[in-house]
Amino acid sequence: MSFFKKIFSKEKKETLDKGLEKTKTSFFDKLTTAVAGKSTVDAEVLDDLEEVLITSDVGVETTLKIIERIEARVAKDKYVGTSALNEILREEIAGLLSETNLVNESEFTIPTNKKPYVLMVVGVNGVGKTTTIGKLASQFTKQGHKVVLGAADTFRAAAIDQLQVWADRVGVPIVRQEMGSDPASVAFDTLKSAVAQDADVVIIDTAGRLHNKVNLMNELTKIKKVMQKVVADAPHDVLLVLDGSTGQNAFEQAKQFTLATEVTSLAVTKLDGTAKGGVVIGISDQFKIPVKYIGVGEGIEDLQVFNKVEFVDSFFK
Repeated sequence: MSFFKKIFSKEKKETLDKGLEKTKTSFFDKLTTAVAGKSTVDAEVLDDLEEVLITSDVGVETTLKIIERIEARVAKDKYVGTSALNEILREEIAGLLSETNLVNESEFTIPTNKKPYVLMVVGVNGVGKTTTIGKLASQFTKQGHKVVLGAADTFRAAAIDQLQVWADRVGVPIVRQEMGSDPASVAFDTLKSAVAQDADVVIIDTAGRLHNKVNLMNELTKIKKVMQKVVADAPHDVLLVLDGSTGQNAFEQAKQFTLATEVTSLAVTKLDGTAKGGVVIGISDQFKIPVKYIGVGEGIEDLQVFNKVEFVDSFFK
């Protein structure tokens, strides 16, 4: 990119490019149609661009923000050719992402001053929550960190069993109880076990129920309070996992969860199987919560640290 230094390895970049292929193709097919036969960016082109962004799941409010910024540039420069529209869009979207995603990491990292570093994962069933936990455990383990998993989604036996499969696959310990057990009790036992084992990272899975926001809020609050009896400032990160392929439904899930608990970071999964990758831009902008990870494939290595530079570069490549 002309305005950022790229930092991904060739292999990671190729995976990201491939993962965003459907989104990119769909977006630019629409954009090409919108500017066909036009030489300058005028009101009609901007109206068409607005439709392109909204139908690409960027979201209405974020789309209007992007359009306003482009309008300001057109007014300032007097003449902007449609040939320059790609670069302008690229710069404005990168600018939006930079407002929320201040850190530009390329590797999986944890703070060195938190031990154990406690990560609580939230999200509705089916978004790839447990899979994301398993992939995170794998990545942290590869870096030499000692990881402990906690199966606090005790409302579904399948969730406990699925997390056990990942624990076995990655080779990390898991703390679990029977289905129907108190989730806070599992979280408490997990942290006690992690401290006793001198673990570096604890990842707690939680139930993905949204039908009763009050119950969800009470449950997550209880889990936090109980964990703080063991690790005073736990959790250090509350990661909300969203399914990127659901488009605008992911916005609604983000809204509901941010009302129920304090969410400090986001993971957007399943971007490889959808043309709705624009949802990453809108969610990051609207909720002012950094996107920490994105899923661009089924393999363990296909969960990537979200890097705004590389994302925008792949989107407009």
